[in-house]
Amino acid sequence: MGLDQSLFFIYFVYGLAFFGMGLAMAMESWRASSLADARVLLPLAGFGLIHGTHEWMESYLLQAGSLGTPLPEWLPWLKLGFLVASFISLALFAFQSLRRIPSPVPTALKHSGIALVVYMIFILTSCGLTYAKTEVSFQDLLDVMTRYLLALPASSLAGLGLFYTGRYGSQNRAISRWLSGTALGFGLYAVTHLFVHPTGMFPANLINVDSFQITMGFPIQVVRTVAAIIITVCLLRATQITEESRRTELFLAQQARLAALEGQQELRRELLQHTVHAQEDERARIARELHDETAQTLSAFTLELATLRDEKLRKPEIKQTVERLQALSRDMSQGLYHLVRDLRPAQLDDLGLVPALRFLIEQDFHPRGIRITFEVKGTSRRLNPLIETVLFRVGQEALTNLARHAQVQEGRLEIVFTENDVTLRVSDRGRGFNPTGEFHPPHGWGLAGMKERLEAAGGTLNVSSAPNQGTLIEARIPLNEKEST
Repeated sequence: MGLDQSLFFIYFVYGLAFFGMGLAMAMESWRASSLADARVLLPLAGFGLIHGTHEWMESYLLQAGSLGTPLPEWLPWLKLGFLVASFISLALFAFQSLRRIPSPVPTALKHSGIALVVYMIFILTSCGLTYAKTEVSFQDLLDVMTRYLLALPASSLAGLGLFYTGRYGSQNRAISRWLSGTALGFGLYAVTHLFVHPTGMFPANLINVDSFQITMGFPIQVVRTVAAIIITVCLLRATQITEESRRTELFLAQQARLAALEGQQELRRELLQHTVHAQEDERARIARELHDETAQTLSAFTLELATLRDEKLRKPEIKQTVERLQALSRDMSQGLYHLVRDLRPAQLDDLGLVPALRFLIEQDFHPRGIRITFEVKGTSRRLNPLIETVLFRVGQEALTNLARHAQVQEGRLEIVFTENDVTLRVSDRGRGFNPTGEFHPPHGWGLAGMKERLEAAGGTLNVSSAPNQGTLIEARIPLNEKEST
């Protein structure tokens, strides 16, 4: 393989390394990153993409020259324009990254800045002294001065910026190490730009690409390619670690959010339990007061009326009035009895869930001509009072909805006891409804109330229904050893 072919391959790998780095930094700039923000990464991405294009163009010109292919006069100028633009972009990256260094500015950075200023003054002075007496191609001069005054300072400052970014701007030690490796790559890359095309000015007349190849036996582009590979590999690795860190942070944030949601759900469940307990306690208190005070007063009133009726009343109309008052008193007593029973049935506290549901069916639904088939599966047993209360209220609400809306005279109530849970089902073959449809208050409040009560006990509610297909209400509550008594 000839020299030109070797250089062609070197330029291709050189350009590929920087172009790949530019693509990676461009993609990283679109995401929140601990590596750097978009304002810093975009100029670095621009440098990689532009400079990679420049090196591929260099390889094309090299191949074309070796083959004697005629080239337009503007093409070398375009290549030089890419070179200048790429290092301007790198200088912008260096400036932005150095601005992120916290105060006070490190002493080593101050000394490096002073050394670069002295170096640039020296190069400008040498250029002025040399070319005041010697004519030179402006294109060659621009190429040399771009590398001396733009490429070398920009690469050096970019390396310093990455080094201090890893040291002060990242809490991740792995990222810091790879950024330090990138800084070393840029330092090596900066040194290679001391070797420019041979010209009459110092130090280009002594230190140039030809003298390097004669001394080392291989072209300077090999070292630049190695530096480009080091820069790209280290930056890509830092990007990968950043992505892993981002995923870890996202996972931890999601875990924290789930924990917060679980805490809110637990708090909501506790509040619902407290609400159910408070509601049932208030119902029981009102029922006791009605039974112990109002019912007794009403009974005494009825007895007094009976005594009054037994007296020899002279006027028949007065006797009829007393009899009507007695009838009203009996109706009031009966209504009060139903009210007390509905507020808190004594069977639920004294006998348990199954007898209370059976009593509910016999007292409330059979007299209205609604036949409810009641079946118990598994071993019936007493449960935690909260669970018994919740299931009783769910069954009561479901049966009430059946009587009001199903437009049928029969239904089915089933309760299933297993070792791990208890399930209550209420079904009918009535007109049904669409459970996913919108409900406008007060419609739908019954289902919402059943769901909230079940959630308070850690249970779930499933509703299966369709128009003219009947309805199935299923309430399930998991049990543990403490909830079975």
